[in-house]
Amino acid sequence: MSNEKKEYKQDSVLVGWTDEPVFKDNGDLKEWKIKLKKDEVEQMLKNYVTDVFEKDGKQMGGNVLMTLFMSNAGKACCRVFDPNSEGAKESKARKEEARKASQSKETEVDSLPF
Repeated sequence: MSNEKKEYKQDSVLVGWTDEPVFKDNGDLKEWKIKLKKDEVEQMLKNYVTDVFEKDGKQMGGNVLMTLFMSNAGKACCRVFDPNSEGAKESKARKEEARKASQSKETEVDSLPF
C-alpha cells in the first residue's frame, strides 16, 4: 500500500460575501445570506455555467452551481463550481469512463445466448 497522499484538485472557487448563518430558537438553521457584486455575477455567467445537453428530449444544464458551507475554521463561505477547472475535468473523465464500462458490461450481458 502506498503512503503517497493523493493530490486534490479544486473544482470550485470562493465567491461573494457570506453572512453568518441565522438559527431558530430551537437551534435549527433558519437562513444564510450571500452578497454578490454585479461583476461577480457577470463573471459567474461568463466562466462558470455548466454545459447544456439534451436528455430524454429535454434541455439540461446551463446552470451556475453554488454551495454554501462552513469552513473548517467555522466561517460561513460560498463557492461556485468551475466546470473548466482541472478537478472538474478529471471528475468528468472518471464518470465518463465508469459510464462506458457500465455500458460495456450491459452489452456483454445482452449478447449472451441465454
